[in-house]
Amino acid sequence: METNKNNQDGIIIVIDIEEYCKHGKEVPSGQHYVITVDRQKYAVKQECLTGREILLLAGKTPSERFQLNQRFQGGKVVKVGYDQKVCFTEPGVEKFMTIPLDQTEG
Repeated sequence: METNKNNQDGIIIVIDIEEYCKHGKEVPSGQHYVITVDRQKYAVKQECLTGREILLLAGKTPSERFQLNQRFQGGKVVKVGYDQKVCFTEPGVEKFMTIPLDQTEG
């Protein structure tokens, strides 16, 4: 759930938001985070990212060819816009899923 890493400034706590959510714990601000996108875990230093930044982090390029969905505790799924800011400290944030958008011909 938490990983401690030492650096020159002291201890950095890395929070796995999916695990925190599963255990009903509040995600603290000002830390580093592990987010889950399509069952793959990614470490981020920011508390908030845009939908586009999450897609790029997960290697989904060009990002316009993918839809990002956010899953909350309890199973609620919400589409995330490319420029929409997602904060990992919001209550109930669990993980993210991507869906490839079909290309239409002609």
